[in-house]
Amino acid sequence: MTTTTENNIARMRAAYQALENGELDTTAGMLTEDFIANVPGAPEPLVGREIWLHGARGMKEAFPDLTINVQDIFGVDDKVTVLVHFEGTHQGAFQQVEATGKRVSYRSVEVYRFLDDKIAEEWVAPDLISLFQQISPTPTDQ
Repeated sequence: MTTTTENNIARMRAAYQALENGELDTTAGMLTEDFIANVPGAPEPLVGREIWLHGARGMKEAFPDLTINVQDIFGVDDKVTVLVHFEGTHQGAFQQVEATGKRVSYRSVEVYRFLDDKIAEEWVAPDLISLFQQISPTPTDQ
């Protein structure tokens, strides 16, 4: 018999795969209606599937070839923690940085809470410093 934790881990893997494939509506359907996103820099948690979709669209537009490699994943009770590695090519504007054509590689530590077989909340800690260092213009680019 598969445990709830094992089911949640399988759901997370499926969500990352759908995101990587650009199936954003499929991924959003794996979230609760009142999904909560705890993201760096936001003074308060962000609420709703649309918030997640907005962020995911921004990532896929900026890095359309984004690949997601789950390096480690484990769960306890209603939570799943993931060590994930992202790679892609900066082909569109991201956070007001115009496309550079540069390849990027960065990691994130992410924790997800499940409720009734759906992802209800996330806490993400992407290495944005590394990402921005890779896409920031250098003096020779200007």
